[in-house]
Amino acid sequence: MPDYQLLIFDWDGTLVDSIARIVESMRVAADASGLPWRDDAAIKGIIGLGLPEAIATLYPEIEDAQGIDIFRRRYGEHYNALESQPSPLFGGVAEALEAFREQGYRLAVATGKSRRGLDHVLAGRGWLDYFDVTRCADETASKPDPRMLREILAHCGVAVERALMVGDSPFDLRMAHGAGMDSVAVGYGAQSLADLLKESPTLAIERFEELRHWLDGDLRPQSREVGFYV
Repeated sequence: MPDYQLLIFDWDGTLVDSIARIVESMRVAADASGLPWRDDAAIKGIIGLGLPEAIATLYPEIEDAQGIDIFRRRYGEHYNALESQPSPLFGGVAEALEAFREQGYRLAVATGKSRRGLDHVLAGRGWLDYFDVTRCADETASKPDPRMLREILAHCGVAVERALMVGDSPFDLRMAHGAGMDSVAVGYGAQSLADLLKESPTLAIERFEELRHWLDGDLRPQSREVGFYV
């Protein structure tokens, strides 16, 4: 296993259990825009994209910038109101992140959220200074473009082979692949492991603490032919 120095995490569906709030906020924004609801699977399928890209995917019929702006604002207002009580961390996340910091790993976030949205949820946790660097879709290219990963690597001065991307969507894994970076697929977020395995991640897990065990050398592959840790 490579000697990683930098661990990069997606936010929604990877560190925090916020998927239901995203689905609800998308439907509130659709109501405000006079648009029909999309089903859960369709909404979960855009999680990880920047919000403009997500809206365009779900509602290609919105052709004007004003319509997209109204949708974005209503989505953000409702989601941020829900986040007055922060979405819970998935089990094992808090303990693992603290352990990673103590072990000397550098930590980063690469998210489809806007800068305003990420800062809002980080502030709600008192985590504005927790990560070494964070990158958001509205200040760089949206996933799956690898640009935000390259910017994080440049900021940290870490070679790509010493970094690991952890996420719950195909966009996270494609972004890592585009950057030439190893990746971890988590199967408890927006997408199932069965779908994520199609993107050939380096590691596949069902519980966040398995990442900690793997990095500590305590988790071994069930099959050398498959090469995934499950």
